[in-house]
Amino acid sequence: MDTTAEIFGDLAMRYLMTVNGGGSPPDEQLYAEMDRFVEELTRAGVLLATGGLDRGTHVVASAGNITLTDGPFAESKEVIVSFALLEVRSKDEALELARRFWKMVGDGEGDIRQVFGPEG
Repeated sequence: MDTTAEIFGDLAMRYLMTVNGGGSPPDEQLYAEMDRFVEELTRAGVLLATGGLDRGTHVVASAGNITLTDGPFAESKEVIVSFALLEVRSKDEALELARRFWKMVGDGEGDIRQVFGPEG
């Protein structure tokens, strides 16, 4: 199967979709819907990677000093809990996939950001 990058060459763009914490945990029905969505995007060559994230460590560098702070953080909605790395033809395509995801998931917050750098 050709990847999106092979089909569209330099026209392929990568976007990182992130989901913040603070929402309701998924139930079995939502997990099943998300599994179908992930399978669809994987078969289409659009989904490059996806996963959940641990609380992690926040890093602040200022005037040569490094401060590390382990979670949990005061506001769970500030923490990125999962991600999807997409390869699409346009920002509009990435936004449409985000709309489909959030319509399925319901309430919550996240971001879509274009990824620049060497091809994976």
